[in-house]
Order: sequence, then structure tokens, then C-alpha cells
Amino acid sequence: MAKIVGLTGGIGSGKTTVAKMFQQLGVPIYIADYEAKKITNLPETLKIIETQFGSSVIENGQLNRTTMGQLVFSNEDKLKQLNAIIHPLVAKHFKEWVKKNENALYVIKEAAILFETNGHTSCDFIITVTAPLDVRINRVLLRDHLSKEEIIRRINTQWTDEKRIILSDFVIENCSLNKTQEQVQTIHKEISKLIL
Repeated sequence: MAKIVGLTGGIGSGKTTVAKMFQQLGVPIYIADYEAKKITNLPETLKIIETQFGSSVIENGQLNRTTMGQLVFSNEDKLKQLNAIIHPLVAKHFKEWVKKNENALYVIKEAAILFETNGHTSCDFIITVTAPLDVRINRVLLRDHLSKEEIIRRINTQWTDEKRIILSDFVIENCSLNKTQEQVQTIHKEISKLIL
């Protein structure tokens, strides 16, 4: 059975970029946010969401991510309610995915809220990706076209880097792609050594 390495970090830290660097080294990667989006838009999931949040969050048979984001990132209870629907479905999907990749030495589960959802408890190792706050905000501004206030609100719903680092086995500071690549290669060698 492949070992599970959790890869996490705050919004804009560059987790997906780091995950893809591991993928280039032959490590299977599971991007939880991407899979969650696919699972969210399944008709049976949308039905549950509509029942709990109303029809205003559904548009043309898809989740209206902007409306839902405004709703859940300004209301902790609503965020918990949404997570209670989506996270068990993603966890089930991830388990099936791990089985398909059981011959790998290890797999990576990239998840923004790995600790917040207790996903770290099923990981053998954890890597946290960090970057300075201003860098993270600028990355998200360019990528998601959210307002600065909206980004800060989302950052505030997540754990701090300090809190994540305490529970992590490895930390990658993602400021320059070359340095990040070097850190990824070093960690890949270390994890491989610890497993073999």
C-alpha cells in the first residue's frame, strides 16, 4: 500500500505548483480542491446543497461558486455545513484513488484545509507550503479575480502557517521556482529513504 503524504498550505502559497513538481518526479498527486469541484457539480450533490442552501446557489445546473463563496466565507456555520456535505464525499473518492495507485511508493494528497478537516490524521507525512502573505495575496488576486478583502477573509478561515508547521514533517518556502524545485527534490529523496 502506498504511503500518503499530505501537502497543504494557505490560499496562494503555491501548493498546486509544488504538487506538480512532485508529479514530474513520478509521484501520483490528488488535488482535493479540483476533485471536490467535480464532486460538487454531480447532480446528487447539487440536490443536497440546494436543499440546505436554497436555489440561489445553483445556476444552470452548476454550483454558483461566487454566491456560495460569499455565503460561506462570511459565516462560519454555513462553511461547516458545506464542508460536512463535501468532505466525506471527497474522502471516499480519495480512498478509491489510493487503491488505484497502491503500487506507488507514496502518493500526495494536496488539500488547502488538510488540518481543519482532520485529513492529516490519515497521512504518513505532511508537507506545508509557505509564502509571505503579500505574495500569497498577489497570486490570488491574479488567479481568482477576488477582492483583497475577500482573499483576506478566506485566509482568516484557514489555519496559520505557524500552526500548520508545528504538525508538519517538512516545510517548503515557495518564493522562487528554482529554490522550490530544489526543496521538492530533497524532500522526495528523504521521504523515499524513510519509506524504503
